[in-house]
Amino acid sequence: MSRSAVWHPFTQHAIEPAPPMIARTEGAYVETQDGKRLLDAISSWWVITHGHRHPRIQEAIRHTTETLDQVIFAGLSHEPAERLASALVEMAPAGLDWVFYSDSGSTSVEVALKMALGFHRHNGAPRSRIVVMEHGYHGDTIGTMSVGARGVFNVAYEPLLFQVDTIPFPAASQEQETLDAFERLARDRGVAALIVEPLVLGAGGMKMYPASVLAELKRIAESSGTLLIADEVMTGWGRCGTLFACEQAGVAPDILCTSKGLTGGSLPLAATLATDAIFRAHYSSDRARTFFHSSSYTANPIACAAALANVEIWNDEPVAERVAALARMQAERVARFDGDPRFENIRTTGTIAALDLRVGSAGYLAEVGPALRSFFLERGLLMRPLGNVLYVLPPYCVTSGELDRLYNAIDEAAGLAGDER
Repeated sequence: MSRSAVWHPFTQHAIEPAPPMIARTEGAYVETQDGKRLLDAISSWWVITHGHRHPRIQEAIRHTTETLDQVIFAGLSHEPAERLASALVEMAPAGLDWVFYSDSGSTSVEVALKMALGFHRHNGAPRSRIVVMEHGYHGDTIGTMSVGARGVFNVAYEPLLFQVDTIPFPAASQEQETLDAFERLARDRGVAALIVEPLVLGAGGMKMYPASVLAELKRIAESSGTLLIADEVMTGWGRCGTLFACEQAGVAPDILCTSKGLTGGSLPLAATLATDAIFRAHYSSDRARTFFHSSSYTANPIACAAALANVEIWNDEPVAERVAALARMQAERVARFDGDPRFENIRTTGTIAALDLRVGSAGYLAEVGPALRSFFLERGLLMRPLGNVLYVLPPYCVTSGELDRLYNAIDEAAGLAGDER
């Protein structure tokens, strides 16, 4: 086979080996062309919820392709999008009454930021400041990089990024510092929005904080007229133990972003849910107040049908019980490393478990990262550590035995860091 022309994401082609070619997916596994089965311990970048190729989702896709493909969504509509919007409004935290479709997590956040600025401008009191949480990640477009952590991921694009105000991550015993910082920033009523990943900061290192902090951030936002944007792209659809992570804080955000698990991981689709007040700020006989955003594949009917099947699975099958069972299994297995000097910061939230491998040089570019990926791959495990941060985020169909195999490999993998300590 000739050299591939594919430029892979987050891949340094100069030093990394050619990736395995995947020929088939099923349940908790992806299978290579030569027949090697890999346990997908990271849900293929956190998108697969019920398992690869869930029969009900696959059937919905096949059925919809018999009558629909892409339809322009400016000036036209279709049943899959209408039904899905109604379902999302019913399932989401109360007050999120409008659904704007896009096609990725990044674009759902871009939409949210534009909605927030438009809301304040059209209400006659323009605000442009955005507050973000330290270590946050919201995507790789210019706007989403601007509201995410600055560092190696985006240093080359710094001239294009807009400035934001940052509050510290609410580390254990330092939560009040986070709340005080936000209160100071919001006090003059000049902040348009606070954007946060509820309960778990994903790409920032699977950093976790309590629901009580989120609830208090919402209280401060309300008192200052600041909109709260909940980026539930990763945390939604059961990852944190509830359908949406916000539920655990009793919080209804002003804007909620969802993608990844929205279609069960089958097709790209995103939605930004907003309150009626935000919609009404753009609703006018003045066409200049139109919400000016779209993408070519907005509300793709086939993707919407897949998402509807996902909703039906949540409604008809014991998904909540599967999520709760997986959360228990994760907590039990990661607990084996409590007190183990090779690891630190052992943590779980819902179905997500993470622990930091002690190394001399930590962070996303830790030297141990590529070695860990290769180590797991050789053992038939698809893992993608965030540098020295090992995390387990599997589909809900994973079995107890499969988790045992995975955690045994994590135990063995700790030896790779021996020379760095």
